[in-house]
Amino acid sequence: MKRKIVRIDEEKCTGCGLCVSPCAEGAIEIVDGKAKVLREELCDGAGVCLNVCPTGALSIEEREAPAFDPAAAEENLAAKRAEGTAPRCLRCSADESRAVLLFARYHGESTWVCTRCLPVLIHG
Repeated sequence: MKRKIVRIDEEKCTGCGLCVSPCAEGAIEIVDGKAKVLREELCDGAGVCLNVCPTGALSIEEREAPAFDPAAAEENLAAKRAEGTAPRCLRCSADESRAVLLFARYHGESTWVCTRCLPVLIHG
């Protein structure tokens, strides 16, 4: 099936890892010093990762790819929770089982913030 999916230009990728955190499904990981979409069925094609790449190595392309699998994405996220690498709020450390998390840029960094802590970050 044809669908929109993240493409990573290995020539431009520096392996900085900034794209890993915004990928809520955990489709992107650093392998041998480069970002890679390890499992295409985990990539929802939303492109949240695009704007954090300092070299412009990420883009969205429409091509043949396995269908997005929400169950596999949830399973992958559960595994990341178990190993302690799932997204957490930068302020209170809540994970998705305790709070709604939103992707945010804070002090020039890509991070996650829960809806309870967001007002404090906005208003101080």
